[in-house]
Amino acid sequence: MSPATRYRAFPPIDLPGRRWPARVITSPPAWLSTDLRDGNQALFEPMGAERKLRMFRMLCDIGFREIEVGFPSASKTEFDFVRTLIEGGHIPEDVTIGVLTQAREPLIRRTIEALRGARRAIVHVYTATSPVFREFVFGMQRADVVDMTVSGVRLIRELCSGQPGTEWVLEYSPETFSATELEFSREICDAVVDAWGATPQRKVILNLPATVEVATPNVYADQVEWMDRHLARRDSVIISVHPHNDRGTAVAAAELALMAGAERVEGCLFGNGERTGNVDLVTLALNLRTQGVDPGLRFADINAIARTYEACTQLPIHPRHPYVGDLVFTAFSGSHQDAIRKGMAAQRPADCWNVPYLPIDPADLGRTYDSLVRVNSQSGKGGVAYLLEMSRGVVMPRRMQVEFSGAVQRLAETTGSEVTAEDIWRLFTAEYLERTEPVHYIEHHLFERGARQGVRLTVVVGGTQRVLEGTGNGPIDAVIAALGIPVEVQSYEERSLNQGADSRALAIVEMALQGVTGSTFGAGIDANIVTASVRALMAGLNRMLARVGAEERRHFLAALAVPGPAAERVA
Repeated sequence: MSPATRYRAFPPIDLPGRRWPARVITSPPAWLSTDLRDGNQALFEPMGAERKLRMFRMLCDIGFREIEVGFPSASKTEFDFVRTLIEGGHIPEDVTIGVLTQAREPLIRRTIEALRGARRAIVHVYTATSPVFREFVFGMQRADVVDMTVSGVRLIRELCSGQPGTEWVLEYSPETFSATELEFSREICDAVVDAWGATPQRKVILNLPATVEVATPNVYADQVEWMDRHLARRDSVIISVHPHNDRGTAVAAAELALMAGAERVEGCLFGNGERTGNVDLVTLALNLRTQGVDPGLRFADINAIARTYEACTQLPIHPRHPYVGDLVFTAFSGSHQDAIRKGMAAQRPADCWNVPYLPIDPADLGRTYDSLVRVNSQSGKGGVAYLLEMSRGVVMPRRMQVEFSGAVQRLAETTGSEVTAEDIWRLFTAEYLERTEPVHYIEHHLFERGARQGVRLTVVVGGTQRVLEGTGNGPIDAVIAALGIPVEVQSYEERSLNQGADSRALAIVEMALQGVTGSTFGAGIDANIVTASVRALMAGLNRMLARVGAEERRHFLAALAVPGPAAERVA
């Protein structure tokens, strides 16, 4: 059977005088993150309470004011997490949590129970509406689906009235909207608006999901504009969209839907979600920024957001992911390098950003310019990484490869000759292992303090030896506490360099310093993995301090340089 007969093209929408093609997005939508619900259910290993809480806090910090936090009727774990957020006081005053439920009485009752005591909550109810679901999954007629939906909405309204201390918001999704007849979508949505008793002051969120992408983005925009024109009580409705990425066009579909009348977008960071994922909210928001529209979301430290996301979801971010990937601001092509160099030289601080091959200023995302121009992958990063691994067993993280390749490139340009494996090892040692200024590590001793780890750390700063003490969740955390310098470890790796009795451990840390753009790496080698980790942290700290001005360095070192009872002058 040929594709022409096996698959059917989605029919065009009859929408004379469509207005969306002439519109321009001038303001951001309302954003809802569904990372903790739709995104979480798509993970190999769903997040536990600790990782979900970490993700929730990060979403709040980014600026999301609506966050779908779970499906509390699905499991005790989901129910308990909602209760933890409410009872633990974790929800900021300006943040509204949302939960999902099917239109079934036991599930609705359990859902409302989970939200007891919330200041403001979105109850998101859905029913599948497309012909394939009505006919093959439910065995229902249109009227049956409408009755089921309206009954669910009326029950939600009744239960919510029993908890007047909560501000209740209803959200309804005609699931599989993108494959549903528009007349039926309008009918069931109008019935929901009536059943809830929506008003312009108490609007219903009508979420029109591309549950499965079945056509090109312009068709989805036509569907949204058709609904925008034909809903009976448009002034009592917020139109929301939830595009999935089956055709790889979710971002485009969301942008065109905003032009078509949508006011709100649901999705996940970096496009996580079932099948090919939800719309990528990071890409969508930063696309707006490149067009001069403030998205209202904060991505000034995109590296920290990416590392937290990876830690919580256990999913890697592709190195070529728009705006965020480790290599998106790295040029290997000679012609690209030349254009970027010239564009950067011509760029003035007061001018609009206009640099070839760079649609956004990396500094706006907390990225540095260090890796913008590099040799190609064969003679640069790739070759360096291969030689270090083959000759010394050192495997660098990808971001460290990019950082170190710059030092290798500078060496190659200075010597004008081939850079050997020994040259690279000597450079790696000097760059990452032997950075002893301005804080020179001498030794450390660990001790237990209750359930916490303590450390006494001996260092030399400005010729003065000091013994510092701190406690933390582990040795690294304790060392950071002892130093008293606002550093954050963003990633940590360890591996054995060889085997047997004389094996040594290599530790690599990626760290950031408060108030300093970007991150940097440190490495340590020792027979003891804790000592290797401490050495890596100290090397990374010294490399980071080398990047700041003298005055800032004095500020960070002030606590270490002041003589005290534990101070001893070094001859």
